[in-house]
Amino acid sequence: MADSHNESVTWLTQEAYDRLKAEFEYLSGPGRVDIAKKIEAAREEGDLKENGGYHAAKDEQGKMEARIFHLRQIIDSAKVGEAPRTEGVVGPGMTVTIRFEGDDEEVAFLLASREESGAPIDVYSPKSPLGAAINGKKIGEKATYTMPNGRSNTVEILEAVPYIGS
Repeated sequence: MADSHNESVTWLTQEAYDRLKAEFEYLSGPGRVDIAKKIEAAREEGDLKENGGYHAAKDEQGKMEARIFHLRQIIDSAKVGEAPRTEGVVGPGMTVTIRFEGDDEEVAFLLASREESGAPIDVYSPKSPLGAAINGKKIGEKATYTMPNGRSNTVEILEAVPYIGS
């Protein structure tokens, strides 16, 4: 099967990859130094049980470490460039138009990493429940997926064309 269907690959543009790599390098270097200084300064204020500044700095550190971990996962699994695409087949880098079962309204979105920015349309991850269900489907096919609330939803693929930007 082509890499475009490989769950562990994250396709990114060079611009998105460079942006994420720079954020990772900042957070894992100077960012860690800055937060350590904040924690040390708050520690010097006294009793840690009632020290709001200390607890806020520790919370900020936890969020930053989670972001560093997430960025490392993305960077490690990233492929720079465009995912292999076949018009009429849903895959990363495709503008997909669907219709939810029982609804006349059509919805169009870009199937790509959420880390891609600047797309003038909504972006759905290929790893999301909807993205995973429709990935590899052809025009006219239907896909059923489970929503976060536990209910199932069915969509019909109306169009799948390579995304060409704004």
